[in-house]
Amino acid sequence: MDRPNLPLNGLRAFEAAARHLNFTRAALELCVTQAALSHRIKGLEARLGFALFRRLPRGVALTDEGAALFPVIGDAFDRIGAALGRFEGGRLLEALTVSAVATFATGWLLPRLGGFALAHPGVDLRLLTHNNRVDQAGEGLDLAIRFGEGAWQGLDAVRLCGAPFAPVCAPALARRIREPRDLAALPLLRSYRPDEWSRWFRAARLPEPTPRGPVFDSSLAIASAAAAGAGVALLPLRMFGAELAAERLVRLFDIEVDVGAYWLTRLRTRPETGAMQAFREWILAQAPAEEE
Repeated sequence: MDRPNLPLNGLRAFEAAARHLNFTRAALELCVTQAALSHRIKGLEARLGFALFRRLPRGVALTDEGAALFPVIGDAFDRIGAALGRFEGGRLLEALTVSAVATFATGWLLPRLGGFALAHPGVDLRLLTHNNRVDQAGEGLDLAIRFGEGAWQGLDAVRLCGAPFAPVCAPALARRIREPRDLAALPLLRSYRPDEWSRWFRAARLPEPTPRGPVFDSSLAIASAAAAGAGVALLPLRMFGAELAAERLVRLFDIEVDVGAYWLTRLRTRPETGAMQAFREWILAQAPAEEE
C-alpha cells in the first residue's frame, strides 16, 4: 500500500491544536500566526480527505477521525523527540539500563552517580530500583545490582562490597535496651530472608526468641519502621550512614553478622557493550577502596 505523502508542518499543527483544543494557543506554541496554523491544518485535512476538527462557536473539537489520529501522531512525535534527545554534542548517547536493590541505590550509589555522569557523558543511564527480586531477562536489563551470596543461575556476578548487619532502633527505644538478651522481649522487624535474626542471635550466643514483629520486603521499609519506633531492625549499617549520623537510628551493639554482599550481575547471554563495560569499571573502582 502506498503511504500518503503528508506534510510534516500540517501534522505538527494538528498535534498542537488537538492537545490544546485551541488554535490560538497552538499557534503561540509553534510561533506562527493563527491563520498560518489553520491553513496548515486545512491542507492536511485536504490531503487526508476528511475533517480533523469540528469548528464550534467557541473553540474546536476533534472529529472521530481526529480523535483516532491524535494519539498516534502524539506518540510519533514523542518517539522522535526521545530519539533526538539521545544525541549530545553531535554524537549518539549509548543507553544503559541498570537496576539496583533500593537499599544500595539510596545508601551508596546515588551519592556517587554524579561522578559517573562526569566521567562518561556519552552514556544515557537509566536507573531502576528493585527489592532484590528481579527478572533481568524479562525486564531487558543490562546490569543489576543484587544482594546475596553471588550465585544466581545464568548470571555473571562481581562482588562490589560487603554489608555486615547489626541491630538498630529509634533513640527512645534504645534507652530501654541494656544487653543483647533484652531484644527477646521486643518486636524484631524482619525481612523476607528468614534467617537473618537467627544468624545474629547465634553470633551473640543467645537462643533465638520466637519471632515477633512484621515482615517487610525491603530494608528501606524496615529502617523507616524502626525509626518510627515500631521495633528493632537488623540492617546493613553501611547503607544507613545518614540515618545513624542524624540519630534517627541508633546502633545497639557491636555484634555484627554477614548475611551476604552486594554484587554487580549480568546475564551470561548478554554481550557486554561499551556502556556496560564503562559502568562496571567505574563502580568497581569506587567499591574496593571502601572495603574494610
